[in-house]
Amino acid sequence: MATAADKLILPAPKLGRKYVWQLPVRITHWVNGLAIFVLFFTGLFIASPVLSPQGEAYKHFWMGRWRELHLLFGFILMLASVTRVYWFFTGNNYARSGFPMFWKLDWYKAVIGQVFEYMHLERGHVQIGHNSLAGLSYVAFFAMCAFEGVTGLALYGESNPGSFWDVAFGWTTLLLGGSYRVHMWHHLVAWFIAVFTIFHIYIVIYDAKLFDNGLIDSIVAGPKYYEKGDKDADTWIS
Repeated sequence: MATAADKLILPAPKLGRKYVWQLPVRITHWVNGLAIFVLFFTGLFIASPVLSPQGEAYKHFWMGRWRELHLLFGFILMLASVTRVYWFFTGNNYARSGFPMFWKLDWYKAVIGQVFEYMHLERGHVQIGHNSLAGLSYVAFFAMCAFEGVTGLALYGESNPGSFWDVAFGWTTLLLGGSYRVHMWHHLVAWFIAVFTIFHIYIVIYDAKLFDNGLIDSIVAGPKYYEKGDKDADTWIS
């Protein structure tokens, strides 16, 4: 007769550990995370200041320092994003995994399948690398970052009409219908990025718990665990 111990469902043994995320991918990931955090909260303060120093305003550069910090991390985010895009082409195939292949029907099926996978409570087959849904979300993220960079530099150029930044990005003000609308869209997309970040953190914790593949450790050290049946994303567009 089978005992209770015999009926225990043990987790599937790990088949191996594979190096997935290269150092530039890991560094740009954490730099982007830090930059987004600083940019969001400095942006909130610039939009609605809640603190003010004591004494006469001419003795302080309070708002100017907040704007300097916001601008500094804006350039840091742009540099990290450009580096990540560069590594998309020069890194290993995992750096390109999940890229949205809108021209392929199988890609849409993979996205829908991944959505249903996240609705399950048991471990399914895991993609070693980015899955299709993650790839789509990251493309949307970098598109929002690009929008924030362009509109942010357009707003920065307003403080010095005729400057390089004003000439290079001032067309954004005309395209969006004035300075107020540029501010509005810049602020709104910042909230979209904040919501994306919250969902990203949730999905990462969910994946790490459900799939037990060392997902969080991998973005620090590089390797991920895999089991039989997991799908290896070590391919480019195929």
